[in-house]
Amino acid sequence: MILILAITIGCLFAGGFYLILRRSLVKLILGLILLSHGVNLLIFTMGDGVRRGAPPIVDKNGVAPINVADPVVQALILTAIVISFGLTAFILTLAYRANQVTGSDDLDSMQGEG
Repeated sequence: MILILAITIGCLFAGGFYLILRRSLVKLILGLILLSHGVNLLIFTMGDGVRRGAPPIVDKNGVAPINVADPVVQALILTAIVISFGLTAFILTLAYRANQVTGSDDLDSMQGEG
């Protein structure tokens, strides 16, 4: 399972970097989205790996169960999802405004525009 996730993460990063290096604004946005998904999967696999566990809830004595899921990884992934959503919304707004001003999504035609 970890090997499949590692190959998927590698493909997401490779596809994201490939799309970022293209000269279209739409491909740049899609590349950033692919990179953010790759980062989310990377954080997921860097935790305890892929395993099932009990909820991280302690009992009355303050003792946690033996096989608990790591809540830090879940919190980091949620934070990364919110940040990537905000970044995507900002980039989409910026791309829409740049398309209104220049009339094109080609990054070469946007150089020198003011």
